[in-house]
Amino acid sequence: MRRAALALALLGASLSLAATTAAPADSASPDYKLALDTSQAVIGKPLGDYVLSDRLNRELRLAGYRGKPLVVSFVYTGCFEVCPITTRFLAKSVQAARAALGPDSFNVISIGFNQPFDSPAAMAAFARQNGIRDPRWEFLSPDARTLAALTRDLGFTYYATPKGFDHITQLSVIDAQGVIYRQVYGDSYTLPMLMDPLKELLSGQASRRVGIDAIWTKVKLFCTVYDPNSGGYRINYSLFFEIFTGLTVLGAIAWYLLRERRRRSPVI
Repeated sequence: MRRAALALALLGASLSLAATTAAPADSASPDYKLALDTSQAVIGKPLGDYVLSDRLNRELRLAGYRGKPLVVSFVYTGCFEVCPITTRFLAKSVQAARAALGPDSFNVISIGFNQPFDSPAAMAAFARQNGIRDPRWEFLSPDARTLAALTRDLGFTYYATPKGFDHITQLSVIDAQGVIYRQVYGDSYTLPMLMDPLKELLSGQASRRVGIDAIWTKVKLFCTVYDPNSGGYRINYSLFFEIFTGLTVLGAIAWYLLRERRRRSPVI
């Protein structure tokens, strides 16, 4: 991914008309290059296990999301423009990804970074206002210390402004072991930018398992391709046929070689 393209994505920073905001202690003029470098630098590093509060004010540990890919976004509930737009766009992407990859193949969390204003009640209202009803998508509130650690781990940068916040607009894709795998930038993006890393992670998980189910998952993911005409993903059945034909040919060659070896083996 080209650095220039990523830098342009940062220009989708949030400039809302929030009535009440809390500035980070080190608020300053936006440095988009530094924000991008900070975001990219955390790829390959583990996300710590933190305790946050869900929309019902129940404690939730990030370690509970291990075992499946996880998509993480940052929002602030006082935002009236960019955060709602990016959240609704993400919702469409998540819906398409679930249709292609399976309804429970990955999880999503949105974290409120304007503390203490992004409370569990505020996050619940934000989810309702943006029509998020996905049972595998939670909206979470950290305390101030946890927020500082989370933004550091995920390479998320934000700056207080008179009207709200400027912030890098990013999605972080976390693998099943809790390691940051990919960053996706912008308030809108092409579906493969989110789908491809999820496919790669799920395919890798299937490769580490044994059995018919794992083989089928691997083949299905390989044959799930992006259709630019529809803007979605579909299963390319011609790839199934090619795989089947290839396996049949390999099986026939193996059978022939085994038969010839037996035929030529001396009889004792």
